[in-house]
Amino acid sequence: MKKIGLIPLRKNSKGIPGKNKKKMVGRPLFSWVLTEAIFSELDQVYVFTDDLEIIAFIEKEYSWTSKVIPILRNEENASDTASTESAMLEFSEKINHNYSVLCLLQATSPLTLATDINIALEKITKESYDGVVSVVKTHRFIWGKEGEPINYDVFNRPRRQDFEGLLIENGAVYCTTKAAFIDSKNRVSGKIGLVEMAEETLMEIDSLSDWDSIETLLINRQKSKKQNQRIDFLVLDVDGVFTDGCVYYSQDGEMAKKFDMRDGMGLEILRQNNVEVVALTSEDSKLVAQRMKKLQIENTFLGVKDKYSFLKHFIASRNSSFAAVAYVGDDVNDLTNICSVGWSFAPANAVDVVKMNADIVLSHHSGNGAIRETCEMIMKYNKRYEMSRSEK
Repeated sequence: MKKIGLIPLRKNSKGIPGKNKKKMVGRPLFSWVLTEAIFSELDQVYVFTDDLEIIAFIEKEYSWTSKVIPILRNEENASDTASTESAMLEFSEKINHNYSVLCLLQATSPLTLATDINIALEKITKESYDGVVSVVKTHRFIWGKEGEPINYDVFNRPRRQDFEGLLIENGAVYCTTKAAFIDSKNRVSGKIGLVEMAEETLMEIDSLSDWDSIETLLINRQKSKKQNQRIDFLVLDVDGVFTDGCVYYSQDGEMAKKFDMRDGMGLEILRQNNVEVVALTSEDSKLVAQRMKKLQIENTFLGVKDKYSFLKHFIASRNSSFAAVAYVGDDVNDLTNICSVGWSFAPANAVDVVKMNADIVLSHHSGNGAIRETCEMIMKYNKRYEMSRSEK
């Protein structure tokens, strides 16, 4: 049974211009649900968009997986007046209806998790539903415009703990069988099952204040998942961590970057104590490649824009978890990783939002001992961790 995901994206947005590409916790908005879809039980995930920039981004950033496929969407079905169903029908026809289950995922629901997607899929594949819709339980008392209560008796007002509440569609996940979709031409039909998601997922992104609220929820969610164990991996940004953040240019292009020689010794000592070092940078620089080779950092990944998704893939390939990772970053594109790993560090001269969310703000600046300081802290932490484990 082939299970596919569909993430429809429009290039233009009236409420928040360029919303789908706008950075949320340092990542494009659409990448949040896309990453969860990649690590779900879906067999393939299609991004259906009229935005060529997004297509190019996906082809480059997710080359590490064959699961993600971008497809160009007709302008006609990407207008403000076009329905989501019209886009779904166009998409289904473009792939010759090659699926058994179609799962519609909305980029504007970045709080969606792989577990939510998997539960929806199970409703169809194991419980024989024709369609599934995600909902949120609310304990609000609902009124009609004529002043009539909709869901309770005003003379017998229930206590919150005794009130069943209402289930409200949150617009995050919809699943349908191929037969039901082709017959009804609607995102859900037939026997419909429900997937209850967390209450905060009801929030929609219609304004910048909504954006800020959801960004805070995402940061707190990532931090709440943090766990501590022995550090097996040290992942380092390059510019603003290895270097002082400055790049020197000549008329021929990039000419020089400044690195601190003492960092190399700290990394060598870490490797001798079975901590693997990884360089992960959004820049694609020959100078950086040469320096990482000199430092014998075999796991050097250049030109990575979606650092969180790539790191999640890297960790999974090592059969490990974020808890085993220490991360050093200095700017907003490091923010999601800063909030997610076991231990996160920010150089003293990192941007404020990174320092605010890092576990430890280092006393040294980038390119001036920050990495060496991190190495020494990790050595001490691992030693204490291993001693505490041996005493149990």
